[in-house]
Amino acid sequence: MTAWVLRATILGALVVALRVLLGVAMAAWPTYGTFWRAACLLVIVGVVVTWAVRDGRTGTDNLTVRWLAAGFAAGLASSAVCWVLDQVPGIELGDAGILYELTSAASFILLLIFLPALVGVAFGLSRSGRSDESATGAEQPELATTS
Repeated sequence: MTAWVLRATILGALVVALRVLLGVAMAAWPTYGTFWRAACLLVIVGVVVTWAVRDGRTGTDNLTVRWLAAGFAAGLASSAVCWVLDQVPGIELGDAGILYELTSAASFILLLIFLPALVGVAFGLSRSGRSDESATGAEQPELATTS
């Protein structure tokens, strides 16, 4: 399986599961909405940063494109799935329309995955002892001088 597809599938499923849990928690404890929303955001960001740090430490190429594609696919897919689930009686996810879900919510999920991933990759690259120049090419040989 392609690396970005794996990330998009797992992170999209995580977003859907957290939105369903958030809907249940908001119905049960509506006065703790801020706490539940912050907890869900921290879980998503924590998973993304941890995975991205691991990617950065391995030093593979095209991490920016990989995480952008994963965020885009996860955002669109999770928003579409959440809209479908919101149509099921008994599941409350906020009654957002399909236009909102596929534009604003998908964009938010994209940024929620992509931006922490860039931070995590940068941190992972810095912890691996490699810089961007040493990762892309060989070291320049020193010129010998004759006297």
